[in-house]
Amino acid sequence: MFFVLNLTHQVTLHPSYFGRNMHELVTGKLLKDVEGTCTGRYFIITIMDTVNISEGRILPGNGLAEFTVSYRAVVWRPFKGETVDAIVTSVNQVGFFADAGPLPLFVSSHLIPPDIRFDTNATPPQWTNNEDSVIEVGTHVRVKLIGTRAEVGGMYAIASIKEDYLGCLQAAS
Repeated sequence: MFFVLNLTHQVTLHPSYFGRNMHELVTGKLLKDVEGTCTGRYFIITIMDTVNISEGRILPGNGLAEFTVSYRAVVWRPFKGETVDAIVTSVNQVGFFADAGPLPLFVSSHLIPPDIRFDTNATPPQWTNNEDSVIEVGTHVRVKLIGTRAEVGGMYAIASIKEDYLGCLQAAS
């Protein structure tokens, strides 16, 4: 689910950048440091605007200036039970891996409907029901998140396609 949050971040600036356009440089460094990252609880999708940039504080010993920047950001936090669209990145006998934007996820063979089976003779490897559902690398799928795991630099999820309206989003060509 997407949220708009008020966040803060510490930005350091080298003395050679002190001057008239310091605020633009601080904002640019904030965008480079924060946008597209994962905090472990959510992904920061984009920064909407900066609310406040504090006066710089000179760090003793190295001369860098430290600014505290308050900003508003659009974040995405995946929840258990949420339905998302993903693109398959890898297929094997135990299931398949997919990416739902920045979130890597895995769908186990136990969470795939029984009529969809792994085709050992197909090249490239695929899960198919020999009719209209073919899950191979590059296929767009709709999945339901069963659980998420957070680590320091990222998040990972386990998902299912074993319910109605889940699975392939495109017919086999």
